[in-house]
Amino acid sequence: MSALVRAEWTKLFTTKTWLGLLLGACLLAGGFAALFTGLAGQDEGLPALGSRQFEELVFSVAANASVFLLILGIIGMTQEYRHRTATPTFLSTPRRGRVITAKVLAYALVAVPMALVVLAVTVLVVQLYAGARGNAPELAGDNLQTLAASGLVLVVFTVIGVGVGALVRNQVGAIVGALVYLNVIEPIVASIGAISGAYKWLPGGAVQAITSDFEAPDLLEPWQGTILLLAYGVVAAILGTWLASRRDVV
Repeated sequence: MSALVRAEWTKLFTTKTWLGLLLGACLLAGGFAALFTGLAGQDEGLPALGSRQFEELVFSVAANASVFLLILGIIGMTQEYRHRTATPTFLSTPRRGRVITAKVLAYALVAVPMALVVLAVTVLVVQLYAGARGNAPELAGDNLQTLAASGLVLVVFTVIGVGVGALVRNQVGAIVGALVYLNVIEPIVASIGAISGAYKWLPGGAVQAITSDFEAPDLLEPWQGTILLLAYGVVAAILGTWLASRRDVV
């Protein structure tokens, strides 16, 4: 298994796709952190600088970068089909379940340092900008918990991406479908009163439950959201492995 994991890392780092996605994640997280810090207390929709609600909100913006880690996981799986390397990969390792498991482990492990970089950028922006405004948040207690939750979201979404890539082997289709779901379907569900109660059971609802419930509908408890999000990651990995082991390579 360790050899398969190393092989996945070799495939990943021979291109600069991971670097582009990491930079995108850092720009998104840092940009939102700067925006929320700059508008804190000046915009009616944002809590005041120094408030507990502001600190929870601003330290949870790193979780928004999960879309880039999701795409990383999708590409890691679908590139085998897009570049037609799935056949030699599965011939060299006939037990396809081992290949998918190795991909899940490889990308989950890579996601950890990438998540730490995104979190570091978020913290740096908030500390410098909020400090310049005279009220830098403390890195302790609930703030560290929020940052840890955001990091967990980034790692789990990478695993979900591998699962999605195994389910929808077309790279463009998988990425577009994932973006539509996250940016269109979930917000619609959350905004329609008759069905908004279902939002707390969706991945986005789980993310908000463990990071920030600012302007969110009814959500699960943080520990429940954590279990639900982890369950999504496990189910995506298991289902993707099961289907990849049974479908023909085309």
